[in-house]
Amino acid sequence: MKWVELKMGQLGVVDNPNYKITALLNHSVMITVQSDSCGIFECKPLGSIWAKFPEFYSSKNTIMFGDLRRNFMMNQQNGLVSKPFRKAHANRDNDQEPVKLTHYLLAIADLDYLCVLDYKMWEFLLVSKLV
Repeated sequence: MKWVELKMGQLGVVDNPNYKITALLNHSVMITVQSDSCGIFECKPLGSIWAKFPEFYSSKNTIMFGDLRRNFMMNQQNGLVSKPFRKAHANRDNDQEPVKLTHYLLAIADLDYLCVLDYKMWEFLLVSKLV
């Protein structure tokens, strides 16, 4: 957990008044599942957050970001796969993924049901809205 807190602190996420962070979760909350396509692996169960804060969060208003599709196996309708960020020290000035994600989130911010979106197409939908 110390690495999650350290990285989020370095990125300015934790103390930024523009973000409403409910929880930071590390590997320890992942559960082991088995699927035909991925075998046995660990994934992130959004249901644990929804169960803890049902008055605030559900599949209707939650998006989880990550670079591994299998992390969303338990909640595929809420997982948005982004490109992995590699070699941060060399690529930090050229990484456009956070910028594109920001535009996408602003474009969908007023929707009542985020779980009906097809996040596999998020970059295409973003381009079509901007053109």
